[in-house]
Amino acid sequence: MEIIKRHIYLKRIEPYIRKNLIKVIVGQRRIGKSFFLKQLAELFSKKYPDTPIIFINKEDLTFDSIRNYADLVNYAESKRESDDLHAIFIDEIQDIDQFEKALRHFQTKQNWDIYCTGSNAHILSGELATYLTGRYVEIRMFSLSYIEFLEFHKLENTPKSFNDYLRFGGLPYLKHLRLDEEVVYDYLKNIFQSILFKDIIGRYSIRNISFIERLCAYIADNIGQIVSAKKISDYLKSQRISFSNNIVLDYLSYLQNAFLVFALKRNDLKGKRILEIGEKIYFQDLGLRNALNGYKQNDISQLLENIVLIHLLTYNYQVTIGKIGDKEIDFVCDKNNKRLYIQVTLSLADEKVREREIGNLLLLKDNYRKIVITADEITERDVQGIEIWNIRKFLSEFEI
Repeated sequence: MEIIKRHIYLKRIEPYIRKNLIKVIVGQRRIGKSFFLKQLAELFSKKYPDTPIIFINKEDLTFDSIRNYADLVNYAESKRESDDLHAIFIDEIQDIDQFEKALRHFQTKQNWDIYCTGSNAHILSGELATYLTGRYVEIRMFSLSYIEFLEFHKLENTPKSFNDYLRFGGLPYLKHLRLDEEVVYDYLKNIFQSILFKDIIGRYSIRNISFIERLCAYIADNIGQIVSAKKISDYLKSQRISFSNNIVLDYLSYLQNAFLVFALKRNDLKGKRILEIGEKIYFQDLGLRNALNGYKQNDISQLLENIVLIHLLTYNYQVTIGKIGDKEIDFVCDKNNKRLYIQVTLSLADEKVREREIGNLLLLKDNYRKIVITADEITERDVQGIEIWNIRKFLSEFEI
């Protein structure tokens, strides 16, 4: 079987290999964490053949007896061959009760090189964060970037390939399926249900399944829009479903914890502060969103915005929504003490759209890079110092 390496994440984790730090790879189910962990273990074995490896996959019934932290410690210690360094790889560690105690044990011994994956954003909360502050590193994994999508599916960088990426998203297993809506969306709906029931409904003991499904449908229909608990609550009331704002907020946090969606805060660029209200919510994988809500031409502007955001987060940018008075910057991107401002639009052909997208960036008087990303195939290079990028070119060539 052909092995396609996830170079983005291999490069990110490489500095921490064989260091006394817990390496935690987190992200949504089915984005390739398990395969990446296996790939990492194989590469580790080849580079350090004298270091024994223990691999535990909690989705494999072979390891069903490992139910809690004590089981994990006893199993790992029983497999030790000596007091020398051993590497331990644990997949879907959140399925082990109080796993953080076991990780603390391994880390304290200093003869374990520890790697694990998890499908919950709060995997590093609670005791683990308290016990091990500064002793772990979190590596956030996303579904395939556009370049990875082309590589996995053996495609050229064409408008059709980009349209397939926009419609079907970047879950790695799609490489084994025909890129056809009926086939792919059936698969993605099953993945969505798996995330919903395993990581949300089951984990948080949710009884009103209809409510959480309606909430997901609402978010899918409003990606890139400013949302609030009150706004969502009012919508649900119109559907004859009534819940308090606090419960809506709780449910939104559950969706984020499962990496199904993420919320971006707004950044007051004049006041230089992060606003606590009026977040925008996006999906972590557009294929899941489209399977849930349908892929419609009228949604393409929102989808383009979402796909640029996924790309920025994949490459470790900290992203917020920019606010200048009553004007807005789609993305304010910070990384390594540098900043980048980005506007995303379907086309700059309309003069009013052009004036808005470029004009908002011209309000910013600093010297950071300012970019407009568009689906226009033929673009100018820049307008008044504002860079203009075609979206395919940006996703494949922009130097992150």
